[in-house]
Amino acid sequence: MTVGTETEQTRIALDPFVRDLDGESAALRAAGPLAPVELPGGVPVWAVTHHAEAKRLLTDPRVVKDINVWSAWQRGEIAPDWPLIGLANPGRSMLTVDGADHRRLRTLVAQALTPRRVEQMRARITELTTALLDDLAEQTGTVDLKSAFAYPLPMYVIADLMGLAEHRLPRLKELFEKFFSTQTPPDEVLTTLTELAGIMQTTVTEKRENPGDDLTSALIQASENGDRLTDAEIVSTLQLMVAAGHETTISLIVNAVVNLSTHPDQRELVLTGKAEWTAVIEETLRYSTPTSHVLIRFATEDIPVGDKVLPAGEALIVSYAAIGRDEQAHGPSAGVFDITRQTANRHISFGHGPHVCPGAALSRLEAGVALPALYARFPQLDLAVPAAELRNKPVVTQNDLYELPVTLGA
Repeated sequence: MTVGTETEQTRIALDPFVRDLDGESAALRAAGPLAPVELPGGVPVWAVTHHAEAKRLLTDPRVVKDINVWSAWQRGEIAPDWPLIGLANPGRSMLTVDGADHRRLRTLVAQALTPRRVEQMRARITELTTALLDDLAEQTGTVDLKSAFAYPLPMYVIADLMGLAEHRLPRLKELFEKFFSTQTPPDEVLTTLTELAGIMQTTVTEKRENPGDDLTSALIQASENGDRLTDAEIVSTLQLMVAAGHETTISLIVNAVVNLSTHPDQRELVLTGKAEWTAVIEETLRYSTPTSHVLIRFATEDIPVGDKVLPAGEALIVSYAAIGRDEQAHGPSAGVFDITRQTANRHISFGHGPHVCPGAALSRLEAGVALPALYARFPQLDLAVPAAELRNKPVVTQNDLYELPVTLGA
């Protein structure tokens, strides 16, 4: 069994420009289930890249979210202007705490984000989808489906859900692009984080003074045995849910369209009713998961993983893009997009264990409304360029394209 002795030369350096995510993910799987990795900026971490080991680590209490466990952080080796610092140390929320603190925060959030509240969003999602498709129908030639449909739908939905003022959405788009990007200049990292937190704090202040039927107001009112979330906790939770709530769904819609366009036999199955749209969504989540890598957890003690050991004090990322095509979990055809696959519902693309994504149901609902409506209106929709020409954004955490040029057909 090997204990963290890999040299920098043997680490797999994640490409900050994400030029070949599939190839990189295959290399991570081959080096796994625990692979030595270097994040953009030269930060060494470990990645779990196989399905079974990821499920074990995601429920292992020795793997925690407290950044103070990270030896490199303790030694001052992680620069405060590292482009990914906002993902590694995003403030106190249910994403960054464990144990009793995590249960407290998640319980209070669950009081606000109920299944009933999510289902109540269906009518609004349908209304927004119809309006966006009406606008699309007026366009001719090549259309960027991401900017015209896949982006605005989740952003308007999450804004409605959280009670964000619509006039702030364009600036939030710019800020979140900097927040996730590996290419944000060092002098803009801290200002981006500060401005994002400021917008969220302003929203909390406004909702405290004038509450509405939205999740931010519900978070302010949520309590458990008299316990309430602090403003700092609400701000961090709001930022987390807005970031994850729109980015994941954008990529889910975009990736589903790419997969159906590049697999016409699968598209025919769903358009003729021989397969369900839920199967398209679940297989897309597995095959081309919206979240490439989740940052970041830390080992409180040495933890055996396969033939290696995750050393105490070191950082772990969860490489969902590699995990989704693990042949040990999905068989020898794991690298094939197949909406009839019987193991499709075994993916863990929304996480696993206590930190599983609380917005998974909303993301599925949005895609479940948007995709069938899109193809019902434009059944001949197809890519306007070869799939090989589609460009990923420089974001190592999201499977995110710059644009999605399509033709809508007759």
